[in-house]
Amino acid sequence: MIALTAAEIADITHGRLAADPGIVPASVVTDSREAAAGSLYVAKPGENADGHAYVGAAFERGAVLALTERDVSDDVGRPYPAVVVDDAVIAMGALAAESVRRIRAARAAQGEPFTVIGITGSAGKTTTKDLLAGILSRAGATVAPQGSYNGEVGVPLTVFGADAGTRYLVIEMGATGIGHIKYLAEMVQPDIGVVLCVGTAHAGEFGGVENIAKAKGELVEALGRDGTAVINLDDARVAAMVSRTQATVLGTTATGIPGSAVEARNADIDENGHPEFELFLPDGGAPHPVHSKLIGAHHITNLLAAAAAAFAAGLPAAGIAESLSEQSPASRWRMERTERADGVTIINDAYNANPESMRAALRTLADLGQGRRTWAVLGAMLELGEDSIREHTAVGTQVVRLNISRLVVVGREARALYVSAIQEGSWGDECIFTETADEAYELLQAELKPGDLVLFKSSNGVGLRHLGDRIALPPQTGTSANTAAATAANEGNELL
Repeated sequence: MIALTAAEIADITHGRLAADPGIVPASVVTDSREAAAGSLYVAKPGENADGHAYVGAAFERGAVLALTERDVSDDVGRPYPAVVVDDAVIAMGALAAESVRRIRAARAAQGEPFTVIGITGSAGKTTTKDLLAGILSRAGATVAPQGSYNGEVGVPLTVFGADAGTRYLVIEMGATGIGHIKYLAEMVQPDIGVVLCVGTAHAGEFGGVENIAKAKGELVEALGRDGTAVINLDDARVAAMVSRTQATVLGTTATGIPGSAVEARNADIDENGHPEFELFLPDGGAPHPVHSKLIGAHHITNLLAAAAAAFAAGLPAAGIAESLSEQSPASRWRMERTERADGVTIINDAYNANPESMRAALRTLADLGQGRRTWAVLGAMLELGEDSIREHTAVGTQVVRLNISRLVVVGREARALYVSAIQEGSWGDECIFTETADEAYELLQAELKPGDLVLFKSSNGVGLRHLGDRIALPPQTGTSANTAAATAANEGNELL
């Protein structure tokens, strides 16, 4: 991170300094368990715990300064070194904005460029971020989010990982309301903005899909005239954002939409579900073949977006295509494939879910399941508001029409999905409803056979990704070991 003294931190955040002004933290953490020698610990209030209760634990692990909303003392009444602010999260944002400003200034003074790339969309942000970081890291020091750090806490934490040696800074931007992405964009001042899609997830929180589109477009609105907006022309709501930006537009398409600058032609998936296509970039050269190691045709949108952003950042077309073909999935629970020793194949795509990603995952299951028995283990798509029953009903109908062999619906919030499948297909034991993931686990352990292909898909809060992990491990490993492995995993927090 950029070196900032305690006095500078207090000045930037408009806080009160209660520490040696010369302290220079080496890192920033919001979890006391992650504190190390030289850390700045941010004591932010949370939904389940107040970070102020863990200030002492952070200092025991080596923290040298805390960012707090009140004075905190040890057991004998000695105050911990701190900068006391009104709002710790807002203060993090102010520190991140100043860090970006100082990195730009330091690199400009050395005659070196610095490029910030923001990525948003209702689905595919993390995959696109991973792909783009993989491409850019070939050309220079690249900092990108851990997991799905994409909100008002995650974005600053990503920024704090950068310093004057950083060439590319990739920022994933999520939101749960209008104005959130504007706030993040003002914080990091992106040079390139990528908008992937506008879906219906979190429609209840936003007040409708049109508000989601309005929020996503805040990213391209924040770009300057010398910036570049990467816009998915295959999504009508994203394509409409062309008129909302003064930046140069790089349109992407996999369906031949006119006016695109970056295109996938002859797109298909191979026998293992891996996307392959010819990549056309606006360099006037011949197309470059891409044969991705990701699973599912829906990833073509993400591959094109990463290619366009990398091209806008100045990377050569051949290297972009080569990197896209070499990269394997980098983040967990996103079409994550596991081959069990007994011949059962697990696809765990349960990090997040919305109607669009649910349909894409089910189509991939059907495509890959030719000649095999297929299982769709599905949980609720959360935060759909008044559209929840309608969207779950549509998914249940799709499962039947795709001829998925078996459907297991987990949890009452997804029951409409189960009911619609029964009504559409008059299924008997081909469609099963379970109240809990444990019940589904016992069912799958008893019923799965060699050669079966099983998809797990739900919103993050439902937790079916952990059920997928339990099933992916050999049966003899046991429930407790599977649960421990799932609990130990780094989950992150993804916003829309």
